[in-house]
Amino acid sequence: MINLANKIKIYLGRTPDFLKEVILQNNGGEDYIKEWNATDKPKPTDAQLNALSSQAETLENNAIAVANRQKEYGNTIQQLEYIVEHGVSAFIEKQNLIKTKYPKESE
Repeated sequence: MINLANKIKIYLGRTPDFLKEVILQNNGGEDYIKEWNATDKPKPTDAQLNALSSQAETLENNAIAVANRQKEYGNTIQQLEYIVEHGVSAFIEKQNLIKTKYPKESE
């Protein structure tokens, strides 16, 4: 199921403060908007949010791809060690292979 928070990010065109601007709640069923304090757009209807499902799914899939890439890239120290040991060209080639392995969807 598509994450309500991602639908809201798409609707607003930005990431709101989910502790103050848009408060979500779940009482054992589906997530819902408990409070809407964002001032740049009115609270969306369920139909408006459901129309954004495809875009929200792309956002979620891309976040997974980025997380997988970051795991394989390693931390900064590991990346620098790779560059020192194998050179910049090999490092770029490795990064490109990882990006190909975990592609992002078009937004």
